Amino acid sequence: MMMSPPTIAHNQIASNLERCSTRGLRATHRRCWRRNGRAWTWGEGDYRPKPDVGVIDADYDAGQRFVERAYLLAEVVSDTDEMSVPGTARQWIDVKRELYRSHPHCEAVLVVAQDRMEVALDLKTESGWTSQVLRGAEAELSILAFGLKCAVAELYERTPMQPRRMG
Repeated sequence: MMMSPPTIAHNQIASNLERCSTRGLRATHRRCWRRNGRAWTWGEGDYRPKPDVGVIDADYDAGQRFVERAYLLAEVVSDTDEMSVPGTARQWIDVKRELYRSHPHCEAVLVVAQDRMEVALDLKTESGWTSQVLRGAEAELSILAFGLKCAVAELYERTPMQPRRMG
């Protein structure tokens, strides 16, 4: 399927999430994990989405393009993600989220809106997945296993929702 390139806001939000996650991973000294976007290949059949941000194993080969293990997967919702999957009433973002949650190594899934301050957070626990939606600038995103802790507002810095202040 031909897709439009991501918006500037989409890319900025993904960059902000990368910055927050990298800071957290460094703070926890979890050297076995590395933040990396668009390097995941696990999927069903021919459908293999590429998340905007992911945490993968730190060790990889110099020429390696894809990984089989991902521990945190994040999507910034694009217009195409809100389109219906042909022949169904499901949106692509719901299919991606379900696929990410079914990956045996995945411990956390983030779905970040690009047009409002809202983050859906899924965390794997011993008893299954828990889900919550964080709304507004003051909400706090916290995933202790990855050392990730930031205000939702940080994900939207330098976007139309949280523009840079001049002066």
